[in-house]
Amino acid sequence: MIKIDLITGFLGSGKTTFIKKYAEYLMNKGYRIGILENDFGAVNVDMLLLQQLRGDNCELETVAGSCDADCHKRRFKTKLIAMGMSGYDRVIVEPSGIFDTDEFFDTLREEPLDKWYEIGAVITIADAELDMELSGQSEYIFASQLANAGKIIVSKAQLVSEAQLENMLSYMKATAEKYCGRILDKEIMVKAWDMLNENDFNEISCCGYVKADFVKRFSDENSYSSLYYMHNDISTETLKEISEKIFIDPECGNIFRIKGFVKENDVWYEFNSTANNTSVSQVKNGQDIIIVIGEKLNKPMIDKYFL
Repeated sequence: MIKIDLITGFLGSGKTTFIKKYAEYLMNKGYRIGILENDFGAVNVDMLLLQQLRGDNCELETVAGSCDADCHKRRFKTKLIAMGMSGYDRVIVEPSGIFDTDEFFDTLREEPLDKWYEIGAVITIADAELDMELSGQSEYIFASQLANAGKIIVSKAQLVSEAQLENMLSYMKATAEKYCGRILDKEIMVKAWDMLNENDFNEISCCGYVKADFVKRFSDENSYSSLYYMHNDISTETLKEISEKIFIDPECGNIFRIKGFVKENDVWYEFNSTANNTSVSQVKNGQDIIIVIGEKLNKPMIDKYFL
């Protein structure tokens, strides 16, 4: 059977960065892998960031999330069926940061996937800079990502103080216990990612998952949405200024993440911004697009900043 891994984490936690390291580890072990990007929205920015992995031992696939739940599940299942017939040793699924993890387990119970796939690892990336004042819906999503994880890997721990890290870990443990009664302890890995070694990745790849029950609290009352801005013709510095203003403007809505690409002097730059941190890095390929993701987005107000 094909091992399949689910790598979850809230928006901006660092899932794509981790997958680069994890995929390289698997390929160095001789595995042929497929990566399925299951993004929120019609344009998959993270897919472009993983292009450097593509080769004889790694293929990339995508499922766009710009449809209703039933349509999305059908697309997800169809893609897994196709990948199941492609001869992969391992498949990695990276969903959106606002993906309900039950869809993963429910889909794998259906024929013929239940005979083709077995779960290798359910991994959650937990952001040390996580906003600890999440809305009820967002807190539920975060808890659902913690509920079944065989391993919870903390990102950006080096960017926060010890006190802030302890506060975040306490919040994470309290959230898991509140929603699903799970007591987190040894599942949590706090280690600088540059220091992760082969033994660490061996442990991660074999971590399995946990069966945890929790009451479904997801609703469309405060639904997530995304806005797309193309042909922006702005500099990275200008985009930083715009992002800073949007994050602190309550009339824009509850902004989780602003991401995309900017081209300056024929060079592409990846732009990734949350309320706590903004990063700009040079990349080989990009697409002229900026995406704003959040709750209760006020499009006319956000349009004013970009247009």
